[in-house]
Amino acid sequence: MNQRVGIEALAVAVPERFLSLEDLAIARGVEPAKFTAGLGGREMAVADPGEDSVALAATAVAKLLKSYAIDPNRVGMLVVGTETGVDHSKAVASYVQGLLGLPRAMRTYDTQHACYGGTAALMAASDWIAAGHAHGKAAIVVCADIARYGLRTAGEPTQGAGAVALLVSDKPDLFELDRGICGMASSHVFDFWRPLGSREAVVDGHYSINCYLEALGDAYAGYRKLALEREIVRHSEQLPSEQLSRIAYHVPFCKMAKKAHLHLRKCELKARLGRELTAEEQTAEDRAAAIAFETQVAPTLALAARIGNTYTGSLYLGLASLLHTQGASLAGKRIGMFSYGSGNSSEFFSGVVGAHASAAIAKAELDQLLASRRRVTMEEYEQVMEMNAATPPQAQPRPGTFRFVGVTDHRRRYVAG
Repeated sequence: MNQRVGIEALAVAVPERFLSLEDLAIARGVEPAKFTAGLGGREMAVADPGEDSVALAATAVAKLLKSYAIDPNRVGMLVVGTETGVDHSKAVASYVQGLLGLPRAMRTYDTQHACYGGTAALMAASDWIAAGHAHGKAAIVVCADIARYGLRTAGEPTQGAGAVALLVSDKPDLFELDRGICGMASSHVFDFWRPLGSREAVVDGHYSINCYLEALGDAYAGYRKLALEREIVRHSEQLPSEQLSRIAYHVPFCKMAKKAHLHLRKCELKARLGRELTAEEQTAEDRAAAIAFETQVAPTLALAARIGNTYTGSLYLGLASLLHTQGASLAGKRIGMFSYGSGNSSEFFSGVVGAHASAAIAKAELDQLLASRRRVTMEEYEQVMEMNAATPPQAQPRPGTFRFVGVTDHRRRYVAG
């Protein structure tokens, strides 16, 4: 039997504060267009120490359960993909299970490989269900991270924070995975890392972009081969990538999605022609690629432009953006997904939008989520960034959210709003 597996429901959690990238640019003596047009963003989430990866993950799961009226007893697996965990041993998933009182008879763990960790969790959960090990239960996958590079660093305008919680089941109302059709690429490189004990990541920016693009080309080539064999795309005048209605990419900054899409198309054309493009062909391709980007990719970037980089959650914010704005018109259509984690590991996969995806994603209340945030000044932003991670400011968490409040006897404590 062909087991259907995919995403049944989705919820997002973000910090209470956000900073305008225009304000950041002006404060740093930079032309605002360099951050907005150059990087493709408008705002970035600002997390205080109380809004750590556990608090964001627990808040996202709480929203998921409430918004979709999910019985916690349906859940038999909880996996958190994160690269900003709070303990080298105790999993974020363990904290989330306890804070929400989830069933004892379940599998819980974290997955880590930079920004790929969330996709690793999704694939593990879908395989668990497809293999028949779930016995009718669903899994919750959470992508929760805080992208932090520090004040006055090159990466400062590409910061952000947030969590995306996915209910993965055999009732994929939002997005049904094309099981067994994916391409993967991994390589041992030092493009990005975060040493133990450091709150800030270290990144070799230009090198990391090259690693990303190389991984994309290899992963997509593997996907395309299988997709053609299974005939979900076909040999025709259209490129196989053009036969995907939309494509969501991992976005450390929004402009990266455009770089990625142009590179993917170039790899496809070179493979088809068996040679490099001539100058005339490249000019024609530049025009076609710009049009294709606006149609296939731009609709996935709305949330990332308002929240910033969320590491593991980035790709799934793209999916949420797409379903939120175009879910009704995309019902039954196939979407490509590219996940990249520095270091590196990557995967290109696809799936089909559910018939009732528009109604289902409406329960996530994404517009209300963004509207509930508070814009901060540069002064407040810098004060938050300089706070001690172990001593969060005392603040009452908003209803439905969680906060880290400190450490007692080596144990991290959280409270619910």
